[in-house]
Amino acid sequence: MLPTDARQQLAYDRFLALNPELAEEIRDLDAREQQQQVQWAFEDAAQNAGLEPWEYVLELTAESPEALAAMREEVHREVAEALGMSWDDYRELNGL
Repeated sequence: MLPTDARQQLAYDRFLALNPELAEEIRDLDAREQQQQVQWAFEDAAQNAGLEPWEYVLELTAESPEALAAMREEVHREVAEALGMSWDDYRELNGL
């Protein structure tokens, strides 16, 4: 599985490929401004889809429904660990 930073960049790249009008619109901006515009548009698209940005990253980078499910579980397990919760308690609390 890709590291988080690489996964996010891959999601941005795929998002930009799916939105060529955005790529054209930001073509003349410097690299930092382009990245910022892509991030904002990505976050807006995630919100419009009813997803958190991290969920949209997974949607765009998963190679299969099974991979998506595994990636979602991995993120939730990381959150549970960061919160110091057992996996069972976390799943119950979040309806997983």
